[in-house]
Amino acid sequence: MSSLHPPLRALVLALTLCSLLALSACGTEPNGQGTTSVYADAQGPAVIGTDSSAESRVMAALYGELLTAAGVEVRTATTVYASPVDTARAVVEGEIGLAPAYESTLLRALPGGQTMPGDMAATLSMALPPGIVALPPAAAERGVVLAVTRATARRHGLSGLTDLGGTGGRLTLGGSASGDPDAPTAGTLKKAYGVTLTPADTSATADVLVLRGTDPVIARDHLVVLSDPDEVVPPEHVFPLAAAPYAGLAARKALARVNSELTTGQLAALTSSVAAGETPARAARNWLRSEGLLG
Repeated sequence: MSSLHPPLRALVLALTLCSLLALSACGTEPNGQGTTSVYADAQGPAVIGTDSSAESRVMAALYGELLTAAGVEVRTATTVYASPVDTARAVVEGEIGLAPAYESTLLRALPGGQTMPGDMAATLSMALPPGIVALPPAAAERGVVLAVTRATARRHGLSGLTDLGGTGGRLTLGGSASGDPDAPTAGTLKKAYGVTLTPADTSATADVLVLRGTDPVIARDHLVVLSDPDEVVPPEHVFPLAAAPYAGLAARKALARVNSELTTGQLAALTSSVAAGETPARAARNWLRSEGLLG
């Protein structure tokens, strides 16, 4: 290398260094001028993004509290994004360092993202661009569920979607999440489980309700969520989507603490509290302390 012209030698050294750092999260991010700049692990606070929903804001607050307690500097993005898809794109494009994401929603936003049955971690790993990491998910998920009232469950002996076959096609299907991309239709359920349901005229008249798993109405009305043994509805666990420099060992260990503790019901309760006016930071801090996850 000593025979190279000095400017060329400097360029080779720089490229070699970046190649070595790639194993420890060397990458690029926008510098505000339409170009990119090299970044490494020590590049300032982790900027956490969120969409406008109470659920996204409380998840971001949980991540922020855990990271701060682990000594990781964080700040909240000034931009509030329109949807989980937009926050995911913001992470991929380098606008923010970290955001709550959801499995199937994210895959739909990625070019050619396809689910590998039974191996969502591998699916996400292959679908995400280099330098973007899907950290392990929490137990909580906001996926679509089908639920009935306790009275309907008792009347027809319902605990799972397979039991709907014994209702003789007398029940109707509808609900607040019936228009979601992941929501099963009457035809989908017929094909998967051999059951017959009639689309309801309105959500208010539906016997079988199509809802998001974190919808507070499930707990409020003591609804029975029907099991889906054939996994007709794809998973939607919540997980941290991060740029590699913000997914170091300290961050991974801190964020992993919430995984086994946060259930769908608990996330629904946290979401309800924030929707009712409690600040995301306070709701997150109180829950983490109640679970012994924060001093």
